[in-house]
Amino acid sequence: MKRSHEGRIAIVTGAARGIGREIALRLAERGAQMVLIDLERSEETAEAVGGDALVLAGDVSNIADWMAFAETVDKRFGRADIVVNNAGIYPFALIDELDEALWEKTLRVNLYAHFYSAKAFLPLMRRNGWGRFVNTSSNSIGTPEIGLSHYMAAKMGVIGFVRGLANEVGDQGITVNAILPALTNTPGTKAMTIEQKKRVWEQQAIKRFAEPADIVGPILFLTSEDAAFVTGQAIVADGGMYKIA
Repeated sequence: MKRSHEGRIAIVTGAARGIGREIALRLAERGAQMVLIDLERSEETAEAVGGDALVLAGDVSNIADWMAFAETVDKRFGRADIVVNNAGIYPFALIDELDEALWEKTLRVNLYAHFYSAKAFLPLMRRNGWGRFVNTSSNSIGTPEIGLSHYMAAKMGVIGFVRGLANEVGDQGITVNAILPALTNTPGTKAMTIEQKKRVWEQQAIKRFAEPADIVGPILFLTSEDAAFVTGQAIVADGGMYKIA
């Protein structure tokens, strides 16, 4: 196994399950020291990761929690190198059902959290002149889904934020990119029937449902030294569903 992340301190949100858990496992395999963040302490992921993972519980939609995360990481390691903003929510609501509370919650978890992570961890990255942010958007922004206007608004916002922040920190050794995953086999899609999943993959060039490992490969690249000249980009990992004209 290539130890491409040896010595790096990597923070992953939504680390308890699904894609976040897989990201943590794979980064640890590559040598990263893991910081695992979720609403509740992700002890199972920490056990699977092994080593001396730092496990933190908190709400990514709350800037005070982010500042506490950064303070704890600084005290423990004295640095931070990688932040993968993976945590998110995916609430379905047609516009007639969508109220302000759900709109606000969706944007806070899926977009504001990325801003908060930058406010909290950029100072630690600047200290060493090296950093990687990977923020999760979604391929849904290029598909004809309904009932997700609030979700798509947040995920489009992620791309705008990534591109703007990349311009500000590009000369500081820090890159900022977005990953746009497909619907993936996780606890969040467990309730989908095989027929529903088939309707998804029939729109793809690769005719199968995505697994967490399919999403992690691009993240490993974007968080490595190999991607030092890649920033402000939105990389789609969805088996070829999202078609760019």
